[in-house]
Amino acid sequence: MTSEIRIVAILQAKPGQAAAVENAMRAIVAPSRAEPACHFYTPHRDPSHEGRYVFIERWASREALAEHEETAHFKQLLSDLEGLLSEAPQIMILEELPLA
Repeated sequence: MTSEIRIVAILQAKPGQAAAVENAMRAIVAPSRAEPACHFYTPHRDPSHEGRYVFIERWASREALAEHEETAHFKQLLSDLEGLLSEAPQIMILEELPLA
């Protein structure tokens, strides 16, 4: 059985690279949302921390996320972000806690 997962991915731009990070993030949104197993895919800016960006995503399953990571647009994002981040992205894969 597969279950829906949520992703929180935190990216920290190097000083002076925020615009380039935003452009890279914007470019992946439409093709990711077009994937059948994508339920939610939205980039965010953290107004309390300069240069911090957060993707919040929902995927049908871990398998769907793995398929997303093999797409040309995801690989392009990784390429576009190369050299723009001050540290490796923090990636959290979450499953909803069942209530009772």
